[in-house]
Amino acid sequence: MGIFDFLSGEFIDVIHWVDDSRDTMVWRFEREGHEIKYGAKLTVREGQAAVFVHEGQLADVFNPGLYMLETNNMPIMTTLQHWDHGFRSPFKSEVYFVNTTRFNDLKWGTKNPIICRDPEFGPVRLRAFGTYSVKVSDPARFLVEIVGTDGEFTMDEISFQIRNIIVQEMSRSLAKSGIPVMDMAANTRELGQLVAKEISGQVAEYGLTIPELYVENISLPPAVEAVMDKRSSMGVIGNLNQYMQFQAAEALGRDGGGAAAIQAGLGAGLGMQMGHAAAGTVGPWGAAPAQRTAAAAPPPPPVEHVWHVAKDGVTSGPFSKAQLGRMAASGELSRESYVWTAGQDGWMKAEDVTELAQLFTIMPPPPPPGI
Repeated sequence: MGIFDFLSGEFIDVIHWVDDSRDTMVWRFEREGHEIKYGAKLTVREGQAAVFVHEGQLADVFNPGLYMLETNNMPIMTTLQHWDHGFRSPFKSEVYFVNTTRFNDLKWGTKNPIICRDPEFGPVRLRAFGTYSVKVSDPARFLVEIVGTDGEFTMDEISFQIRNIIVQEMSRSLAKSGIPVMDMAANTRELGQLVAKEISGQVAEYGLTIPELYVENISLPPAVEAVMDKRSSMGVIGNLNQYMQFQAAEALGRDGGGAAAIQAGLGAGLGMQMGHAAAGTVGPWGAAPAQRTAAAAPPPPPVEHVWHVAKDGVTSGPFSKAQLGRMAASGELSRESYVWTAGQDGWMKAEDVTELAQLFTIMPPPPPPGI
């Protein structure tokens, strides 16, 4: 084998790239002196593109396929090198492989709240986050605008810039959308499509495209969400008066809860009476002056106490004072009977309660024995 055959065999004759990193966007084919044998085989797999750079100038771009590096399929390189038809010598060139597959499940999110004007709540602060995918659409432009001479360019090196572009456009889109906060969850798909469309021109300048952009969530500050939860709870309760009556009825069924339920019911009834009284002061020409309302409205009726009676370890009641009077007349209630009402400090004998003691003063004493 002659010296020239040996030297020609030293030059690389197969150029290809197998990527298993999952985040590499551009990889430069390394060869000492960047010398490539004329007629070498170039393998470009699906999801790849090969870009030749000659003496700092962008040359030919190869899409997926198997190529013989000759003058007939390297028109730009042939022009740059001024090759004639019979050229057979090795040549120097840098070969960059560009990954043209989608890079999926990339995250984006707003670091600071976006201030928007909501038609229902007024000024609100919103946060948004989601995912997107990116793909190299123009390998040559991407190499010139972003990569430069970087021998191994990863997705992390460009993702920060893309996130900034997405967040900026998302802030603008949310601010001008006019969509109420309560309806944004139903419009996240449209918002994502709108943002992707708006930023497509800007990322295209980098040789990239955004095939998918998703808005996963749009949230309010925690304090506002807590108030909204309370408002939702009130909506679930519905009629407040009926809910209080239901609560009172449940309390009556629990041991020891009857008095609290009665108080709650009386309080609700008193509130309704006061509300009706206030409503009655409104005439056909609007509300009357405060002095006239105060003079026209009668005072609320006094709240009548109700009593519980304990006998033989069993509690009964509640009973009104009139009912206790009939019980005293029939002998069911005596001076020694223990009674209790709301606000009273423990159980007391009936004769020791001023309001009930008079029930026994109008009764004749018991007849003497033997009569």
